[in-house]
Amino acid sequence: MTILYCFVMNPPNENVLVVRRSLFDQLASFQGLNFEPQKYVDAFLSRGNNFFLPRSEAENNPNYKQIIPYALIVFRKTVLHYVRGKKAGEQRLIAKGSIGVGGHMNEGDESLFAMDEQAYRAGVEREVNEEIKIDTPFEDQIVALLNDDSTEVGRVHLGIVHVFKLTEPKVEKREAMITALTFLPKNELLARRETMETWSQICVDSLDRLLQ
Repeated sequence: MTILYCFVMNPPNENVLVVRRSLFDQLASFQGLNFEPQKYVDAFLSRGNNFFLPRSEAENNPNYKQIIPYALIVFRKTVLHYVRGKKAGEQRLIAKGSIGVGGHMNEGDESLFAMDEQAYRAGVEREVNEEIKIDTPFEDQIVALLNDDSTEVGRVHLGIVHVFKLTEPKVEKREAMITALTFLPKNELLARRETMETWSQICVDSLDRLLQ
């Protein structure tokens, strides 16, 4: 599974979950964050509204939006931050900071998982679990949708922002590409904002609202 918002010139040969851009526009497309995600999630996860496409096609066709869960891992008033190491699949994201964990939903995960929200959430937890090990109970809440049509990459992705509220700060990395894993308060995240990937910058700018 590829860390989310990872754009590759030669995408891996896999099928990824998408919805039609026309559905997003019909529901009311937006730029940045939308804090009323449920109407979008209900529509996206309705039978027939989501399906799988080869990633090589999805990455280059703005008629589709790849659904990307973007999980903020939170303990009290701190958020998990990491840096992509040299083993990152996307060379342009090396040394970029991130506060989002997750990835493309692949057909191989479970071909019917997206038919309802409960199954989708289970799929999200599996995706996150491939990147990090969370060794404590947590609550998973969908708090926003994230869209950035200002870039070529953003035009073919749509983030569903989750907040995982942890009982204890017990997290370890599973992927070699994740480095410098640490929980940081808002002021330190803001200080590192310019070193982060775009989606993380957007989230940091509205962190108080995302975590309320």
